[in-house]
Amino acid sequence: MKNFMCFTLILALATAAVFAGGSSDKGQPSGKITIYTSMYEDVIKSLDGALKKQFPQCEIEFVYGGTGQIQARVAAEQAAGKLGCDMLLVAEPSYSLELKEKKMLHRFISAQAGNLAFDYDKKGYWYPVRVSNMVLAYNPGKNNKNSVPDSFNDFAHNASVSGAVSMSNPLSSGTAMAAAAALRDKYGYGYFEALGRQNVKIESGAAALAKLETGEYKVVMVLEESVLKKRQEESSKLEVIYPADGIIIIPSTIMTIVKKWSAHNNTKSAEIITDWFLSYDGQKAIVAGWMHSVRKDFDVTPYDSIPTSQIQANSMPLNWENCFRQRGEIQAKFEDFVTHKK
Repeated sequence: MKNFMCFTLILALATAAVFAGGSSDKGQPSGKITIYTSMYEDVIKSLDGALKKQFPQCEIEFVYGGTGQIQARVAAEQAAGKLGCDMLLVAEPSYSLELKEKKMLHRFISAQAGNLAFDYDKKGYWYPVRVSNMVLAYNPGKNNKNSVPDSFNDFAHNASVSGAVSMSNPLSSGTAMAAAAALRDKYGYGYFEALGRQNVKIESGAAALAKLETGEYKVVMVLEESVLKKRQEESSKLEVIYPADGIIIIPSTIMTIVKKWSAHNNTKSAEIITDWFLSYDGQKAIVAGWMHSVRKDFDVTPYDSIPTSQIQANSMPLNWENCFRQRGEIQAKFEDFVTHKK
């Protein structure tokens, strides 16, 4: 009788775990996971396929939005008392610092942490999952390389390209915000004033590269992955310029929402998915999306890129705490000196 009662209790607990949406005892996630992300939609599609193949028992849904859209959505949902997601894959670490401070993140020590080549939260609240690089790009079919800026400083000050330069908006793009913070730290707010005098156009990377193809622009500030994607998929002749004053390295982060706020209370499955993203196999999918790996032991670079170690050796310092604490100030100054002049 006691054995029967024990078996009944175990069965009931196991059944409850399955219906609660937790991971199975074989390390396979189950239930549902919703991920808010700012990654390119075609990269999301590729990752979605890889995740479905790896974790067929788990219903994983990606919800796409720009960084500004995601931040606004999370703020609205927080005010309503519950988020619509369980995980976030965002552009850069400063937003992770913000959510950690608000006690909205689940603490999890990943088994993959020791393999990471980039900083992560030592208490396990967030990890880098992919590396984007802010660079310059030009069209060798329209301009000689010696005639266009080879540094971010020259991008803002070289009068010969005035009105024929473009970048993304730090008010809506997380990677553009990170770049603005790095450039402010290096050159001060005078850099934004120079961008305004340079009549820099503010638009998406895709729009900027299209105009670079036609020759309307001479040089653009853009993510390396956007150029690599065009080179591989469209046989584009556009070329990356790795700025002489430092490449802006932007490690994008992955994090899990604490149960109190998460959509499906499925943190165990989120932990397994996080470990996969940081694993060697997960990083293969990241690099196939033209971004660099975050692992020390990953020696494959994205299509047509230079080695990650070479990029790290020529990087511009970026203080993520400043990026978080001074985000509003940096955005306001950019708006005053650059976008209000349009």
